[in-house]
Amino acid sequence: GFGCVDQQKGIMGANEMRFNNVYFINGTAYAGKSTLVKKLAERYNGIACEENYHDNWDGELTKEEFPGLTYTRDLEDWHDFVRRTPDEYEAWINQTSWECEKIELQMLEKLVQKETEKPIFVDTNVHIETLKKVVPNNHVLIMLADPEISVKRFFERPDREKQFLYRLMLEEENPDKALENFRQCLARINSQENYNQFLNS
Repeated sequence: GFGCVDQQKGIMGANEMRFNNVYFINGTAYAGKSTLVKKLAERYNGIACEENYHDNWDGELTKEEFPGLTYTRDLEDWHDFVRRTPDEYEAWINQTSWECEKIELQMLEKLVQKETEKPIFVDTNVHIETLKKVVPNNHVLIMLADPEISVKRFFERPDREKQFLYRLMLEEENPDKALENFRQCLARINSQENYNQFLNS
């Protein structure tokens, strides 16, 4: 979970919404969430809200309301991104997750009003405690992968973003140290503890 001021705002706002034709897929990295969302939308003639679909939000992102999301937007030197400690990285991930939830719920509310018939499948950032308030249990799927996979295979993916970060670390004065630090960041957010929270949710 992510402890920040937006946490309660997101949950309280969610209490007023019901997403009866929305199906949420949450869980750990590398579990296949994005792939399944696309397959379900194809099979059931639905709408796929794929990974990071909240990037298409047309609202304003202010530093005051969205300090996590605006961090990368306003970043002047991306080397600072990979130089953060595991504590700093985890705090940023947690902050950003609650901010993404807030945006997702607003976007989904509009989408449900527009698409009243089609099922909507979401690769989501919405937290478990919030999902319990907005949809029935049988509208939520939790997918899990071994926590170590995200650390070992992070740079194997061809994503431009991941390869960009990899190049940044190679440019550091001590690339091996930079890579190890970032692996520790990844290990922190993909911990066994976080895995167990999903497993027992």
